[in-house]
Amino acid sequence: MRILRPEEVKEFPKLTELSPDELREAYALARASFTAEDLQRYTEEEEGVPMEDFLKELEETQRRADQKNS
Repeated sequence: MRILRPEEVKEFPKLTELSPDELREAYALARASFTAEDLQRYTEEEEGVPMEDFLKELEETQRRADQKNS
């Protein structure tokens, strides 16, 4: 089994049920492949989008979907 980084994935993988042994192997591989660079990326704060802008866009998207389904 090989853990792929997001940039290595070319298409969405088919979902399969993993056995407990396969899950243990997947978790071990994921832990082993987690680098200091990965940790750094998760510890830095990002600017982000203001909540008001996000909600406005979300409401507009919902309004358009409601109009389309009417």
